[in-house]
Amino acid sequence: MLNKVMLIGRLTKNPEVRYTPTEKVACAFTLAVSKDYKNADGTRDADFIPVITWGKTAEMCGNALQKGTRILVEGRISVRNYDDNDGNRRWMTEVVAENIRFLDPKPADKSTDK
Repeated sequence: MLNKVMLIGRLTKNPEVRYTPTEKVACAFTLAVSKDYKNADGTRDADFIPVITWGKTAEMCGNALQKGTRILVEGRISVRNYDDNDGNRRWMTEVVAENIRFLDPKPADKSTDK
């Protein structure tokens, strides 16, 4: 069986870092991934894909990512379900990231420009 995802996109907002009751760190964010084709208006639509990372990758993402950052995500699709407060069954599909690569160049260090 194979469950492998690779996405390139930009964060829609700053990532959210949280800790589980057992002190495991998780980092969640939404990635905007442009579609390959243009719509009737001549602009590109995007898919907004929820991503979660765990452990050291989550710590790195929480410290280094921010809204607008362009990254490559390698991971797998996870589908889970839960019951909401009204007792309705809800389904959640997200990408569990195993590897993150930064695609934007690092900003120049202004202290050495003198």
